[in-house]
Amino acid sequence: MPGRQAGVPPAAYRRAILRLARRDHSQAELRRALLERGYPQDEVDEAIARLVRERCLDDSGYAARFARSRLAHHGLGRTRIRQALRQRGVGRREVEAGLRSALAEVDEKAVVDSLARRYWKAHARVEPEKRLPRLWAFLLRRGFAPALVKERLAELWPRWSDALEGLEPLEEGEGR
Repeated sequence: MPGRQAGVPPAAYRRAILRLARRDHSQAELRRALLERGYPQDEVDEAIARLVRERCLDDSGYAARFARSRLAHHGLGRTRIRQALRQRGVGRREVEAGLRSALAEVDEKAVVDSLARRYWKAHARVEPEKRLPRLWAFLLRRGFAPALVKERLAELWPRWSDALEGLEPLEEGEGR
């Protein structure tokens, strides 16, 4: 590039390194951020390609780390994690591989059980027959599969498991 000093990396590359030093990013997130800052498209493309070559930017690794963190520390289920990664521009293949990796390390049932017990204690004033369906809905909103939620709740509170009968999530387009 004319006008650039020898040995000095382009400004987009330097900015990308600074962003990556603060937190992990997907390629699409980083590209969007650099373009929004006004860096030229060709310089952004060059910076992204260089970071990928140097293994500083890796969507597969990002997806695995993100999924593991959201599952273990934020109590989010597969659906919400998948949605968040797709919003960050991660490809479907990388998303699924990241989820598989995270689920191999973090026990999803234990996460559901922990969230359920905390919810149960926090809403102790509500009678169990009403509390259980509300807890079911809460866990579905967190992104956990209905079958898993129903199984865990029936096992944790078998005395009131009949309160779960008939609870099924709405199919796309139903009742909306």
